[in-house]
Amino acid sequence: MRFLVGNGQHGPAVYLVEGDQAKNLSALDPAVGEDLTAIVSGAVDLDALVAKAAEAQSTPVEAITPMMPVAAPGKIICLGLNYVDHIKEGGYDIPEYPALFMRGLNSMIPAGAPMIRPSCSEQLDYEAELMVIIGQGGKHISEADALDHVFGYTIFNDGSVRNYQRKTHQWTPGKNFDATGPIGPTVVTPDELPEGASGLKIESRVGDEILQSASTDDMLWPVAKTIATISEYATLEPGDYIAMGTPPGVGHAKTPQRWLRPGEIVEVEIEGIGICANPIVAEEDLVAKEAAE
Repeated sequence: MRFLVGNGQHGPAVYLVEGDQAKNLSALDPAVGEDLTAIVSGAVDLDALVAKAAEAQSTPVEAITPMMPVAAPGKIICLGLNYVDHIKEGGYDIPEYPALFMRGLNSMIPAGAPMIRPSCSEQLDYEAELMVIIGQGGKHISEADALDHVFGYTIFNDGSVRNYQRKTHQWTPGKNFDATGPIGPTVVTPDELPEGASGLKIESRVGDEILQSASTDDMLWPVAKTIATISEYATLEPGDYIAMGTPPGVGHAKTPQRWLRPGEIVEVEIEGIGICANPIVAEEDLVAKEAAE
């Protein structure tokens, strides 16, 4: 199944996507709510809901403005170094344990929303990433059972302000500027993809300029191993996000360095999942516009 959380004709809702059309599940059952939380946690009978949706009226996907798949996840955990060639281009040693950090909710935005280049830096970089949404929670999850805990997969752009990331050994500042982490728009359940979302082409681009292009097969810690590793120290809960790291080709490693510029639209595409596209807007221009209004 493919889900889209978005604002349509009747307000925020969860949609079941079928090609270029979508069925409003929230209208069929108010218990669904305005994001995937209820479905992810198993609070609604999804099979009955899908059967009911078969007779429901469709809405064009293009008429729906994407929103966050899970509006308020308990945790947003990210892998910083998960592709060997990206590790090398950043000048790091290959780690024996994954480089993990967390993002705050204010740093996250849905697909289509403006990605803000902060006024204090021009070094806004892109990072194409696979994003996991946890379904069944748990702690001390075995690697053999880990994929049973995945509700679905979506797309993430781990926008990074590089000079702030490098100010400290902890990456928190550079990874948590407001409105720098686009996610979505479509969430795809595991049955629609290869096991562990392996072997999928992952790419970022601006217009015809391909910035990154790789395969999720290249991940050092695949999805199952990552879930098992994180659950050693943290209880995973339904709706948690886990970002799976980026392949090589990021802007800070290019010569000359390639930062995202206001007026551009950056796209991240993952085979079988879709495209997450966001315009780049300068913070100072946004502030000036808001002041004028």
